[in-house]
Amino acid sequence: MTPQTPGPRGKRATILDVAAAASVSRQTVTRAMNDMAGISQETRERVQKLAAEMGYSPSRFAKGLVQGARTSIGLAIPDLTNPYFPAFASSVVEAAAERGWNVVVDDYGHGTGSAVDAAARLAPQVDALIGYLAPHANEVQALMGRRPVVALDSPDAGTAGGISFDYLQAARLALSHLASRGCRHVLFLDSDQGGPASSRSAAAAAVAAETGIRLTRLQAHPSAAAARSAVALLAAGGERADGILAFNDLMAAGVLKALRESGTSVPGDCSVIGMDGIPLGELLTPELTTLSLDLRSVGRAAVDLLDGLLSGSIQDRSPEAFLTLQHQLVVRQSA
Repeated sequence: MTPQTPGPRGKRATILDVAAAASVSRQTVTRAMNDMAGISQETRERVQKLAAEMGYSPSRFAKGLVQGARTSIGLAIPDLTNPYFPAFASSVVEAAAERGWNVVVDDYGHGTGSAVDAAARLAPQVDALIGYLAPHANEVQALMGRRPVVALDSPDAGTAGGISFDYLQAARLALSHLASRGCRHVLFLDSDQGGPASSRSAAAAAVAAETGIRLTRLQAHPSAAAARSAVALLAAGGERADGILAFNDLMAAGVLKALRESGTSVPGDCSVIGMDGIPLGELLTPELTTLSLDLRSVGRAAVDLLDGLLSGSIQDRSPEAFLTLQHQLVVRQSA
């Protein structure tokens, strides 16, 4: 395997880096990367192989990486139908636009799509990538090569940088509040998209063990309709909880609907808390108590981090390249 030729730490590989590593002209790299005539197949394959190893890919918006060209970043998100992700995407676009950057969005969460599929589509177009990439963050970074990736909600990812959330702190806020309301049996309605147990439910289980709260875990697709069906089936089977903590606010909305249909008073018979803090919570009846994130701050933090990684002011995979953000408990009518 041809060894990767490093550039300055924290800098993206350019067309000139590839040309130097391959001992060819810049024009030859352009021909190889665009499958143009005028070079041999052997040279084409050698240049393309080196470019992949160095993480170089010509951007749709900045092909050739001429001086002064605009930076293009990819944004990989799993589901634009969940109001959380458009709010997050909007904050990323806003912060990127302030820098004169282009943003290319890929919504991969439909059918059999994955974050790797999104990255494969974005890689030929972008200079860096931000995304919700679990459980494939490392594969995405490998695909992007030396171009920085900022992964959200993937605390163990080997990406250039990342933003995680303090779910232990969030669980303590929620379960302490439920306990103060007299709740002793809490249902954690978890997403079925994250394997055996999400990091959110694992944190809830740990805090419940500390506080003596009985915690039951139930999984469903992270949508309002699936949460409604899951809680309705549980109620029909005679299972009762005096508190419910949902994986996200969208699922909490389905919980409120199911409880109302079963004749369960909220918060009289059962208190309900969501997570994420999307505006939908204020429009529900009763209004939803939630563990809220400042989504505008999350998006801006991701872009700020990527800016540092691209400029070299933040070294990739350094402690400064990984941030942990916290939720705030917003108390409304449901708990």
